[in-house]
Amino acid sequence: MPVKFRKVWISDETFESAGVFDVNNDGVLDIVSGAFWYEGPDFRKKHEIGAVQAAGEYFDDFSTIPLDIDGDGYLDYFTGGWWGNSLRWRKNPGAAGGAWPETIIAETGNIESTRAWDVDGDGMVEIVPNTPGAQLVVYKLKVDAAGKGTGEFDKHVIYNEAQGHGLGFGDISGSGRGDFVLNKGWLEAPADPFTGTWTLHPDFELGWDASVPILVEDVNGDGLNDIIVGRGHNYGLDWYEQGRDAAGNRTWTRHPIDPFYSQYHDLQWADIDGDGKPELVTGKRHRAHCGNDPGEWDDMNIVYFKWNGESFTKCIIDFARIEQGPSGVGIFFQLADLRHTGRLDLIAPGKDGLYVYYNEGM
Repeated sequence: MPVKFRKVWISDETFESAGVFDVNNDGVLDIVSGAFWYEGPDFRKKHEIGAVQAAGEYFDDFSTIPLDIDGDGYLDYFTGGWWGNSLRWRKNPGAAGGAWPETIIAETGNIESTRAWDVDGDGMVEIVPNTPGAQLVVYKLKVDAAGKGTGEFDKHVIYNEAQGHGLGFGDISGSGRGDFVLNKGWLEAPADPFTGTWTLHPDFELGWDASVPILVEDVNGDGLNDIIVGRGHNYGLDWYEQGRDAAGNRTWTRHPIDPFYSQYHDLQWADIDGDGKPELVTGKRHRAHCGNDPGEWDDMNIVYFKWNGESFTKCIIDFARIEQGPSGVGIFFQLADLRHTGRLDLIAPGKDGLYVYYNEGM
């Protein structure tokens, strides 16, 4: 039986990214999206963060990643976008309230989206923007002797060529270290990720518009991590099974998950139904290219896919005809237990507004 969800409108704002964290240190989760944050637990009180650059139907804000960047005890966040050509952070003003000042970390070129992964295994995430036309670079927050953020960053170039659209991170090699996945292969991590040489293995082609992220997970439980990838600007959602041939060489077998929907741009791997096993949670990014992608005017959906031992079973969270009002997940959606029920709710930003889907269980 699929999980039941209750859809609640939060805002008509059309930012495509949302983060969930405790903004004001009151112990209650809040929602941060674009130029505003929404105070929990009901998200009806709206606070201004500051202006966000607009570009047609877009805003230059393709991620909302919380971290106490300056070590003052309040969570700030990272963002970046296609038009600003920069990775940035916005400072939480704390108890004083008011605008969130913005600081440029680096001029990066166009950012498709940004992700946070613990690249060096020290327990703290690094920031990794997907810059399709530029190098793959990891930004590591500098900390003081007490382990608090200083607001400064070290830059580590992982791959000198254009990385392409799409980015993932996880242990492909089985070494226990995290490797990077590009749309044209994977980069094997050296023993020291910041001083060693990363090796490109051009084992596959995932498409020019691969999702951000590309997931690295052991789908079938055989001890080898596989790859799950959506087409962010075309039809298709697939998983690539990692295997070995007779000679022991690594192989990749493509298995379709859902070839009938387009614009699967953001993916998450989490236990949405509470059975102790993760599901693939995703949905269509409404108007990803403002009406110019294949399948743009098809029906809308937010879904999770449950592994049944042989393939993925599709379960609907929300569905709508395009003319009835779209339901999508934007470019950076969230899963969080907003009500402390033990169940993950879904926070969906997008060009159709900001919504919360409360997980009501089976």
